[in-house]
Amino acid sequence: MPEKKSCFVVMGFGEKVDFESGRKLNLDATYKYLIKPAVVEAGLECVRADEIAHSGVIDVPMYKQLLLADVVVADVSTANNNAFYELGVRHALRPYATVIICEDKFTFPFDIKRNNILTYKHLGADIGASEVERFKALLKQRIADILAKDEPEDDSPLYTYLQTLRRFKLPEDLDAHRAGPLMRGAELAVEDAPPPDQTHSALMEEIAGAKGRGDFGTARTLLATVRRRMQGRRPDKPEDPYILQQLAFATYKSEQPTPQAALEEARNILLPLDPATSNDTETLGLWGAVHKRLWDISGDRAHLDEAVLGYERGFRLRNDYYNGINLAFLHNISAAACYRRARAAATPEEAVAELAESISCFVLAMRVRREVLKICETLLGDERLSGDHKYWVRATMAEAYLGVHDEARAEQKLQEALAAAPAQWMKDSTRKQIDALRPLLADSPLKHIRPDGL
Repeated sequence: MPEKKSCFVVMGFGEKVDFESGRKLNLDATYKYLIKPAVVEAGLECVRADEIAHSGVIDVPMYKQLLLADVVVADVSTANNNAFYELGVRHALRPYATVIICEDKFTFPFDIKRNNILTYKHLGADIGASEVERFKALLKQRIADILAKDEPEDDSPLYTYLQTLRRFKLPEDLDAHRAGPLMRGAELAVEDAPPPDQTHSALMEEIAGAKGRGDFGTARTLLATVRRRMQGRRPDKPEDPYILQQLAFATYKSEQPTPQAALEEARNILLPLDPATSNDTETLGLWGAVHKRLWDISGDRAHLDEAVLGYERGFRLRNDYYNGINLAFLHNISAAACYRRARAAATPEEAVAELAESISCFVLAMRVRREVLKICETLLGDERLSGDHKYWVRATMAEAYLGVHDEARAEQKLQEALAAAPAQWMKDSTRKQIDALRPLLADSPLKHIRPDGL
């Protein structure tokens, strides 16, 4: 029986931010629901780099796949640097049998825009069922067209534009190379190696399961393992922002060994991502969350100011509702702090100044929430929205309505969110936030405004 043909998938892992549009895309969902099913239905073995069981340096099996895979599918969404580099290597090695795909809002670089690129529609955290079926059929047909020809048409720009370039010919003993190492360096890396580690993909599935159960201690341990493994294999490369973000989140949620120690460790994990200048809304949201909780524990105003800066930057850069709703909450915190200082002021002038600042922060919180509600209404209007993303949009709307004193709509959205919550910890987080907001709203500085002034 002839050996089954193979497809190697070039793409990023996890959730990544497309800085061109500011949208967060779940690339694992793209692979799981769009790419892999289409490849398998086309009759090929499908593998992504994080599914390769190996010991030593990942580059060896990766380059082998780029050379020998019968088909390569490259998803260049979010302008992932590694994906573009690997696509370039494939184009240099093989004249044909490379399929480029991307999310439909991606702006194509000049060098590849003339390629016949397949596009799909992503909702960020989710992909609609109709889009899954449409794109699977499209990709499956493209692969079938490639396999139907002994020598398909060139899709590598290198071979297309340099037509006098001698075509690359695979070695005659191709089957032997598929079964074993291509070069002495690969052989040395494999000989006498320990058993393969658990694949990156399998570890990430365990992490997702632990987070779903609310077991953040286990998620933290597993993510630390992933981080060490990636550092060991590519010590000269920048760390993966997604892994650092997930590790920081699991670390502060674990509250181990103490809540404050966990928060300080999470803060240190985020530092390599340079939150002060980052345009990544996930990094900025996490930075704000860590400092908000440090403020809760310590009462140190510097933490409150840092949290406000993180959330405000994340909200204004990308109209990100998560950063926006937390920014509004911190404006209420600031309003309450000013109000306390007003009541304890030594002079009437100091009291008026603090009260004016309190009112300003309180009004600003309501203004931000109204903006957040518009953003969420737009997101919720897409009927294909589902899963975790839909929960957080509804939970955010519940908090926003409460913050603008619309109790009826707040309760409606809260019940809608809680009824469809994917995990108990999400419900607990939402209830805790709303319970913390109520007293801030009840002690409003606006009650001191009179028609004739303060």
